[in-house]
Amino acid sequence: MWFVRVNMTDLSASIEEAPEAYKILGGRGLTSTLVAQEVPPKSHALGPNNKLVFAPGIVTGTSAPTSARISVGGKSPLTGGIKEANAGTSWAADIAVMGIQALIVEGFPKEKGKYWGISVSMDGSKPKVEFFDATEYAGKPLPQVFPDVYARFGDRISICSIGMAAEHGYGNSGVVFNDQAKRASRYAGRGGLGAVMSSKGLKLIVLKREGAPGVKIVDHALFDQGRKNMIEALRTHAITKPKGGLNTYGTAVLVNIMNEAGGLPTRNFSSGRFEGAPKIAGEAIFETNKQRIGKELYNHACSPGCIIQCSNTFHKPDGTEHTSCLEYESDWALGADCGIDNLDQIAEMNELCNNYGLDTIETGVAIGAAMEAGVIPFGDGAGAIDLVHQMGKGTPLGRILGGGAEMVGRAFGVTRIPTVKGQAMPAYEPRAVKGIGITYATTTMGADHTAGYTIAPEILGVMGKQDPLSPEGKAALSRAFQATTAFIDSSGHCLFIAFAILDIAAGYQGMLDECNGVLGTNWTAQDILDYGGKILKIERAFNEAAGIGKEADRMPEFMKTEPLPPHNQVFDVPDEALDSVFGDL
Repeated sequence: MWFVRVNMTDLSASIEEAPEAYKILGGRGLTSTLVAQEVPPKSHALGPNNKLVFAPGIVTGTSAPTSARISVGGKSPLTGGIKEANAGTSWAADIAVMGIQALIVEGFPKEKGKYWGISVSMDGSKPKVEFFDATEYAGKPLPQVFPDVYARFGDRISICSIGMAAEHGYGNSGVVFNDQAKRASRYAGRGGLGAVMSSKGLKLIVLKREGAPGVKIVDHALFDQGRKNMIEALRTHAITKPKGGLNTYGTAVLVNIMNEAGGLPTRNFSSGRFEGAPKIAGEAIFETNKQRIGKELYNHACSPGCIIQCSNTFHKPDGTEHTSCLEYESDWALGADCGIDNLDQIAEMNELCNNYGLDTIETGVAIGAAMEAGVIPFGDGAGAIDLVHQMGKGTPLGRILGGGAEMVGRAFGVTRIPTVKGQAMPAYEPRAVKGIGITYATTTMGADHTAGYTIAPEILGVMGKQDPLSPEGKAALSRAFQATTAFIDSSGHCLFIAFAILDIAAGYQGMLDECNGVLGTNWTAQDILDYGGKILKIERAFNEAAGIGKEADRMPEFMKTEPLPPHNQVFDVPDEALDSVFGDL
């Protein structure tokens, strides 16, 4: 296994054998460890001392199902703390089979405004790195960039890039990868890591896997048994099975579910129900596509080997493709949170976010906050589309929005700003779902549902149904989910395997056996919690050194004082309970 270090100061690269100490680390476990060890916590996120780390998961690049995930880590310009964001893409599988355990981008460009690309290919059994001038690709929408890069390097490549939002230095800019149809649409979106990549003067990372040795598996029999059990669990669980909820209606199947639960944040988190929810839900996307293309359209895989296949494609009235993928979070942020119930307008904004390199969650919540301030009215889809264009163009208003929801609040004097540690909350109202609120408050990443998805038991009944309105026992629940998630993020699996493996014991064991088969370890279920707990400890120590201590593990004041319709609940989890989540770490 190799560590590839790319220095953007002198445009050099070094290839070194991965240290033995990192043998069992992958994905988030490796990115967070390297960032914590090598990045000064008080350094400027867009300055010379930050680093951007790419790491595939432990089983990424193997035949393990739904495991082609890449973790991207660094210090976040949005939160000021440690950050990991991940995406499903062939780029993840390619870097893994090339034997690259981590790709570390460091240094600072000597020439401002110039962009470089790197091409990584195999030189025998060892990777090699070549630099090329990529300035010609700057300032262009990504659908113009990716086809040119494929034409230049050939079809059998994978692409990582950044958009114009990152070039503007936005805290709301992601790192983009290709999907299976070569679209620039798979994002490690949250936390502004795109701006970190831009600050290094790095526009493109092209992988050419031809001649790659593949991922070494220590115990093939154990791995194969684990893989078999994982596949069986995913193919039989109601949420993840073929033509099940995710494959049919995509992640936007949650729109109606959350709306019914009174936990769909609406019009800048002023209500938990949106009267237009049925018009934008996953069911509506499915039926609209059926009408426009004349047949039922089930969803596709975002990355190689995914058998859940929840990524959708939304079509225009004339039957041509409009955008892919319209996720639940994007649909909600650009829809219900802005009071917009027009799917075509939501799809247009989603596509613009893909084109400009914007995180859809932060974009939607920032626009919702601007609507609260009176910049445009709630429900103004055309006005919202214009605001996304302004972000892409870098106008003064666009730059305020590109800085994220918290910056919008400061610029316009808005007090209802749904953020934690500077990052916008996703599509689950914490006053209506207390466990996810605890996750938002305490995760190292800023408000982030994927850090500890208690929606599974609280709303979907996975592992047994829990009352979402009750705070009782939710601190322990969030802690367990956060530790388990840190491991899943390190394994290389998509978080959505959690639905199946938390209900089907053989599936959980399958995940363990896959990892043990690759590494030659003997991990148990307790080891998963211990592994995840160590990652969280590393991340929290970095944040504390950066000045983000437990006093930042709090919800916005308005959520403690403003009752949320329809349940008229406030966020009533005591600070002591929040502090208890990681009190003994």
